[in-house]
Amino acid sequence: MQPLPPEEARRDGAEDAQWSRPECQAWTGTLLLGTCLLYCARVSMPVCTVSMSQDFGWNKKEAGIVLSSFFWGYCLTQVVGGHLGDRIGGEKVIVLSASAWGFITAATPLLAHLSSAHLVFMTFSRILTGLLQGVYFPALTSLLSQKVRESERAFTYSAVGAGSQFGTLVTGAMGSLLLDWYGWPSVFYFSGGLTLLWVCYVYRSHPGLGRLGARPAGVQAHQSSLETAFPKALRLGWVFNVVPWLVAIPASLFSGFLSDHLINQGYRTIAVRKFMQVMGLGLSSVFALCLGHTSSFCKSVVFASASIGLQTFNHSGISVNIQDLAPSCAGFLFGVANTAGALAGHPWPPLLEPHCQLPSSALSLDCPGALGPPAPSAAGVVGVCLGGYLIETTGSWTSMFNLVAAVSSLGLCTFLLFGEAQRVDLSPTHEDL
Repeated sequence: MQPLPPEEARRDGAEDAQWSRPECQAWTGTLLLGTCLLYCARVSMPVCTVSMSQDFGWNKKEAGIVLSSFFWGYCLTQVVGGHLGDRIGGEKVIVLSASAWGFITAATPLLAHLSSAHLVFMTFSRILTGLLQGVYFPALTSLLSQKVRESERAFTYSAVGAGSQFGTLVTGAMGSLLLDWYGWPSVFYFSGGLTLLWVCYVYRSHPGLGRLGARPAGVQAHQSSLETAFPKALRLGWVFNVVPWLVAIPASLFSGFLSDHLINQGYRTIAVRKFMQVMGLGLSSVFALCLGHTSSFCKSVVFASASIGLQTFNHSGISVNIQDLAPSCAGFLFGVANTAGALAGHPWPPLLEPHCQLPSSALSLDCPGALGPPAPSAAGVVGVCLGGYLIETTGSWTSMFNLVAAVSSLGLCTFLLFGEAQRVDLSPTHEDL
């Protein structure tokens, strides 16, 4: 009996290492909750910034520094997270980083009162949180590319990705209540404590995560920066912080189901990925343009919900396409791509203010991170700063949404022209997907 060629042996080994259907369902639920808690911790600071500014005497510039400092760390560990995920296992990277960021989040109120240098300690804690959370999505991509079958990959990724909308919604709602009832420290205790409980659960359910070692052989960028708008938004228009995210959660799940269904029906993988991007970048931009040209509150909610909901189709497009191309090093490649996305960013603005009949002073950053000049966040330096510049110079939200459509169209055209789904990490000749 002749031995199998090296590339076939690697493929067989990878298939043997994949999760069974029950394991995949259990891990999907676990990672969905983990992504939710990631965003709970990330959004805690924007929710509390106004109260903390009042307690510590921060001005708008200082509060903006605290909010933007998360991004400074976030873009530095994308590639590292993906590489570690490919080498030692994405699940280990995720749990270890969650242990650290959960502890830092829960300890934030204590750090804030260590000395009179509140701004320094809070900026440092946000940078450190960004560094630790930057590894999450590259490690997640590495994990799912190795453990999930191709026919189930899009739905799994979309389901896990829905945790970002759910986490934003949870912290926006619960955080607002905790802020009013018990003060801003309770928001950090809430999100950090839940993260640490999740880590304990994962460790107990999967004891092998504690043993670090090499993995056996074979084995960002279109996100809204609504998190920076929470302080004022939660007080003035909760609808814009609830309804779009409620729409986005089932939309994300539906996009994953639809993508896997089309592939199982025989449609080419690349055709399905490009269709999902047409929905996630193309059609969502149409609704963004509509949002910039209406003064009706009801229409604004509908357009915002449709645009944000359709953006979740990206989970089944470009986000999972990296796993199609090179599952053995998907974490590293996603880290590279997400770093570029974090630096360039997408100038999606906060959705509340232009439709709530606020006074003109609301456009000059009455709350940190809300509007012009907006603090950079995970949406990226270039996109956010350019968006803030347009608002300040034109005084018009129409120009902002035009910019959103232009950036989305550029990305969509690039992917439609050059996107492929042919695996490239095993052999120079493969079946064309």
